[in-house]
This record gives sequence, structure tokens and C-alpha cells, in this order.
Amino acid sequence: MSTFNLQVVALDRVFYDGPCEALTVPAIDGEKGVLASHEPMVMAITAGEMRFTAAGQQQVAAVGCGFAEITRDKVVVITDFAQKPDEIDVEHAERVKVRAEERIREKKSQIEFAHSQAELARAMAKLKVARKSSASLGR
Repeated sequence: MSTFNLQVVALDRVFYDGPCEALTVPAIDGEKGVLASHEPMVMAITAGEMRFTAAGQQQVAAVGCGFAEITRDKVVVITDFAQKPDEIDVEHAERVKVRAEERIREKKSQIEFAHSQAELARAMAKLKVARKSSASLGR
């Protein structure tokens, strides 16, 4: 299968930089798949599950909001966070989720509401990836 270079850059590190056979990112309007020689474009991504195949192995990560720049031979994903399932602190993500849900119910200012929604989306993305990984490992 043809490959392209994938670079995933989070605020705190370069999460991945190497060859990739297929990529799926959580876009604003649903999941989007990318293969080698994809039509060039830029897309907004939202907090969710990113999947990519490298050396025949599927990798999964929780990612935050950001964007993906796609060219025919390279994809650069810029996101506020990217974590492998084993890097996710499930208990912390659960606490953040509960706190964000409480803040949303309080219906304070629009800014606080938007911030809480974003916080909730990040926590839910982390929990989804961590739980799917645990289930596939039979934990």
C-alpha cells in the first residue's frame, strides 16, 4: 500500500512523525479518511478519536481540536493534545467530564458555557479511546 508522511504535532510534543498508510481524523462534519495522493485540503478537526495505520499496525489516539493540512504526500495535524490510550489518566478524565457537565448545567456566561463544552469534548474523547483500548485488550 502507498504511504505518505504523517506528522501529528500537539502543544507539548511531536506525537508522531513518520510513514502512514491510512489516516482517519474527527472532523467537524464527521470522520474523514486520508490515503496517499489525497486531494490537497485543510480541514478543522474536533476532539475525538484519530486512527492511523503505520507499518501495517493500526494506532489509535485521542486528539483535541485543531486542523489538518493535507497534501499529496504529507499530512500535518496540529492539535491541542494527542494521547495514546496508555497515556490517558481515566480517573482524571472522568473528574473533568463530571465538572464540565456541572458547569454546563449551571448555565453561566456564554464564554464559560463554550469553555465547558470544549472541556467536556476533550474528556469524552480521552475516555472513548481509553475504554476502546481496554475493551480490545480484555481488561
